[in-house]
Amino acid sequence: MTAPDQAATIETLEETLQRRRQEEEEQQEQKPKRQPRYQVILWDDDEHTYAYVIVMLMELFGYPPEKGFQIAHQVDSQGRAVVCVTTKEHAELKRDQILAYGKDALIEDCNGSMWATIEPVPEE
Repeated sequence: MTAPDQAATIETLEETLQRRRQEEEEQQEQKPKRQPRYQVILWDDDEHTYAYVIVMLMELFGYPPEKGFQIAHQVDSQGRAVVCVTTKEHAELKRDQILAYGKDALIEDCNGSMWATIEPVPEE
């Protein structure tokens, strides 16, 4: 290989390396976008027992009884509690499951399921 050919090859290699560095920098700058997070909120009422809330949370969310009690107490004392934070579609599913869960068998005048809503988690 002659000197001019070697110089051209070196230039080509340097250009290729520079292009690869730029591509790597661009890929690092492009952070993956996260789906917005939503929280499922369980609202207080006087028609459901702690036992109902605990069992519902165990069945629908797989929570242990202790966590179910903590959430039931928070709903009772603060009027509401966040039961999970997830994607919008999953939050809608969990809200709908709560709304369809049914009456509290321990309360004779119970009109139906507890009330739940979803709302976006505030961005920080």
